[in-house]
Amino acid sequence: MRHRRKGRVLGRSPSHRKAMFKNLTAALFLTERDASLDDNAPKVKGRIITTLQKAKEVRPNVEKCITLAKKALVAKENAEQFATTAERGSDEYKKWRKSDQWQQWANARAPYVNAQRRVLQLVGDREAVAILFDTIAERYVDRPGGYTRIMRLATPRLGDGGTRAVFELVGGSNDKVKRSSSKPAFEATPEDEAPAENAATEEAAAN
Repeated sequence: MRHRRKGRVLGRSPSHRKAMFKNLTAALFLTERDASLDDNAPKVKGRIITTLQKAKEVRPNVEKCITLAKKALVAKENAEQFATTAERGSDEYKKWRKSDQWQQWANARAPYVNAQRRVLQLVGDREAVAILFDTIAERYVDRPGGYTRIMRLATPRLGDGGTRAVFELVGGSNDKVKRSSSKPAFEATPEDEAPAENAATEEAAAN
């Protein structure tokens, strides 16, 4: 019996499985990067295609990372009141660095930095962590969970016939926009008015 052994093994050792989940999580976040000058640009932002079993297993990891980043944004906003606009390395910046205001800024920002370090342990990629905190987390501030979506694909994977699925972030360009159709306006055009005028003229001439 598999007591206290939740989750799928996926035919991998624990270390290999943990590394695979980290790579899948980082790959999903990296699709939101600015890839305008990248040769390997993602086709759709916030979407990856993997097997259905892998998507179901990596989903809790992605949801946890987004929750940590979303809750840490409050600390970042609170620290802005103690920040400085001086350029790094300038005399004004050095003066602020030695003041009590910097200590207040550091204390207010501490939960944000702690959240970044915790997410880095779950993802293992610094660029993916930066994209999560700067771009993705702000999108889900008012959303109480459910940040991802799994959609099964009809065509299996070539080779082993594994069930494929789309694993994507909810919101952004992936959601369908509902548009209400507008009632068409049938306005008379000059071409439509000309036959009516000709018919009226012929009727008057006949009388």
